[in-house]
Amino acid sequence: MSEQVVFSQLSRKFIDENDATPAEAQQVVYYSLAIGHHLGVIDCLEAALTCPWDEYLAWIATLEAGSDARRKMEGVPKYGEIVIDFNHVQMLARAFDEARAAQTPQQQEWSKLMLSMLHDIHQESAIYLMARRLRD
Repeated sequence: MSEQVVFSQLSRKFIDENDATPAEAQQVVYYSLAIGHHLGVIDCLEAALTCPWDEYLAWIATLEAGSDARRKMEGVPKYGEIVIDFNHVQMLARAFDEARAAQTPQQQEWSKLMLSMLHDIHQESAIYLMARRLRD
């Protein structure tokens, strides 16, 4: 049985509907996209980064012990998944950037990709990441 952590990134949103939306209601559609799932808005996530379980644990161990960033990333082992959104960008970007000097080349590549995804969230606050532990 292999385990891994998959980071999926929001790629697009759409409204689950069968009928065309009248032009006069289009503004309501845009508002619905902004406020979320309970209105039938579906988020489409795409896998952006996959780490083997043991290597994920070693990677997050390079983050400063006791830091908010490390506690956030330890949510995957603790809860099975975490969401990373605009509120976490500065904290995580700083932590992963600072940790790169002590990381293996593979971990540095993951950190580089993480920093890129965090930059995407910074540029467009509607984007978020879902990190989930998967077992085969």
